[in-house]
Amino acid sequence: MTARDVAVLIGGPSAEHDVSLVSGRAIARGLAERGHRVHGWLIDLGGCWWRLSPEGMDPGLPEAAYDDPAALGAEGPWSAGAALDRLAAADPRPVVFIALHGPFGEDGTVQALCEAHGFAYTGCGVAASSLGMHKGLFKLLAAAVGLPVVPWIELHADRAPAGLDARMAAIAAFAAEQPDRRVIVKPARLGSSVGITVVHRTDERPELEYALAEAFRYDDTILVEAYLAGARELEASVVGNDPCAIEVYGPGEIFPGHEFYDFTAKYEEGVSRTTAAPDLDPAVRERVHSLAVEAYLAIGAQGFARVDFLLAGKKLYVSEINTIPGFTPISLFPVLCAEGGYDFGAIAERIVELAIERQAHRPARALTRADLP
Repeated sequence: MTARDVAVLIGGPSAEHDVSLVSGRAIARGLAERGHRVHGWLIDLGGCWWRLSPEGMDPGLPEAAYDDPAALGAEGPWSAGAALDRLAAADPRPVVFIALHGPFGEDGTVQALCEAHGFAYTGCGVAASSLGMHKGLFKLLAAAVGLPVVPWIELHADRAPAGLDARMAAIAAFAAEQPDRRVIVKPARLGSSVGITVVHRTDERPELEYALAEAFRYDDTILVEAYLAGARELEASVVGNDPCAIEVYGPGEIFPGHEFYDFTAKYEEGVSRTTAAPDLDPAVRERVHSLAVEAYLAIGAQGFARVDFLLAGKKLYVSEINTIPGFTPISLFPVLCAEGGYDFGAIAERIVELAIERQAHRPARALTRADLP
């Protein structure tokens, strides 16, 4: 691939800020090692944008160092619009690599900003990003097209049932219909297992009260899902734009060190383990590939994504789709892509290539009176 200017966006105003710092710097290093001219852009917790120096993209810096971007020699702060205007004025104009996780970066917001400025940018478009980020909407869509999903209900901060007693009753009624009385409570639009709690007794007020408060702390819409005791956690990597040429790799398997794959189990070294070669029946592997493609196409995904599954006995469920999966040292997405001959830098480069390819097929944004019907 011809060397390109790539602006890598890291950080973001979300609870997954620090995870993005790890992913984004790793991506930047992988692209730089393949000869690309990489420019780091930090979005701080307050939503301000900063242009980082090369030293500011050092993977060895602690995440807390980015709490004071000026001390890292970063230029800024700018509003999103001002920062994107600066990027748009660059010659050559860079491809934007969105390495942000969570709200703002993964839900269609920054994608819409890139669209408005005419950038080629990585990953899914606005609609697919929004659908992929909202776990409830994704489940509704997945179920509508026939994909197997874990039973769930939604609760909203501004809708009935309101009040703890009414919500406890709704959750208890839901749990009574499930094989295991335990449930998982989670924010609808967040990743990295932030805000998630396993509730063991839905009739225990303190436990459920804590779970609801923790989930509502991060979102005004939350999901309550059935807990599948003993289910295996599988992940598949999906790459591509053309529906007829989608690449699927994996699945890999996660062995959580805790009751579920929570934030600590995901990111604290030595707590959990993963494998890129789980012991699976070939039919299950084939089913994972098939469902991963169906989920990817259902939301209109492009570029890349990770599709997560739960295998409970012989029953395979689509859990969720992650349109900007992690690129941390323990993330399975880049590891699984090695099946296709991609090392870490090569898959990052392929994602940039797919962004350029998608941009080339878009109609011109600037219209004249002659273009109107």
